Amino acid sequence: MTHHPSRRELLRLAALASAFALPAMPLGAAIGGPRGTQAPGFFRFSVGDFAVTVLSDGHLETPAALLGANAHPAEVARFLEAHHLSSEINLAHTNHALIDTGEARVLVDVGSGNRFQPTAGRLMANMAAAGIDPASITHVVLTHAHPDHVWGMLDDFDDPVLPDARLLIGAAEAAFWLAPGRVDQVPEAMKPFVVGAVRSLEPVRDRLELVEDGHEVVPGLRMIATPGHTPGHMSLLAESGGQALLVTGDAANHALISFQRPDWVFGFDADGARAVLTRRRLAAMAAERGMAVLGYHFPFPGVGHVLAEGPAFRFLPALWRWQ
Repeated sequence: MTHHPSRRELLRLAALASAFALPAMPLGAAIGGPRGTQAPGFFRFSVGDFAVTVLSDGHLETPAALLGANAHPAEVARFLEAHHLSSEINLAHTNHALIDTGEARVLVDVGSGNRFQPTAGRLMANMAAAGIDPASITHVVLTHAHPDHVWGMLDDFDDPVLPDARLLIGAAEAAFWLAPGRVDQVPEAMKPFVVGAVRSLEPVRDRLELVEDGHEVVPGLRMIATPGHTPGHMSLLAESGGQALLVTGDAANHALISFQRPDWVFGFDADGARAVLTRRRLAAMAAERGMAVLGYHFPFPGVGHVLAEGPAFRFLPALWRWQ
C-alpha cells in the first residue's frame, strides 16, 4: 500500500529539511556574500547546435562532514581548508540544465520548490528572468528522487508545475521510491526522503515514463544509468555537432572532491562502493573524450571539463566565451 503523507508529516518534513542548514562559519581567505541584489541565476552556452541554459534553484547548506563519509574527518577538513572552503558547512549550488534542441526543450530535474531549504526554490523565478516560458518545456529528465531534485514537482496547490511536459525517470529509481511500504524499510533518517518522494511522484505517477540505460529522450539526448548515489540514478548525455555535454546529476557531487578524491563516499550515497565506481567511470569518460561536464552541485554555473591526473582527476571550470 502506498504511503500518502499527512499534513502533519509534511510540516515535520519541512522542519527536518531546515535542520540541514547550518550557521555560516567565517574563513579568513573567503570572500563575503553579496551586498544588495544579486544578478539573476541563469547562464547560456551552446553544445553544437543545442542551446543550453543553466538555471539556478539556489543553494543548499549541509554538513561538510558528508563530503567524505568514509574518510577521516581531519583529512576531509584539511582538504577543504586547503581549498579555502569551510570545514563545517558545504554550500551546494543547484544547477538545472535546460537544453533546447530546436525540436524540444528538455529540463533536467524540477528542484526543491518551497518544501526543502529556504535558500533553494528559485528555479521558476530564474526561468522567468531568463525569458523562458515553462509551458514551452516538452520533457523533464529526473535524475533521481532526492528532495532537491523532485520536491518542486508540485506547486502550492499540489498541482504539477509542468502539467504538459513528458516526465522521464529511471525504472529502477521509480521502483525503489514508490515500492509499497518503502517508508518502513529505510533507516529513520531516510524516512522523510521517502515521504517527500512519494508526495512528489505519486500525483504524476501515470505520466512517468520509466526508462532504462541508453534511452533516447530526443535525437542527441540520451539517458545513461549512473547508479550508486541512489539505486536508479540517471545522468544525461547531450551530443551535437561533434560536441558533448555530460549532465551528471549527483553522480559527481562536488567540483573538487568528486574528482580529486573520487573514492570518498558522499554521506547521502545509497551504495557508496557503487557510487565510487560510477564516479570514476564518468570522470574517465569525460576526460578521455574531452566533453563538457555540468555538475548539479558545482559552483554556479557548474560547467567545465575533467582532466586526468594520475590515479585521480581534476575539474576545470569553463571560461566564458564572448563570441
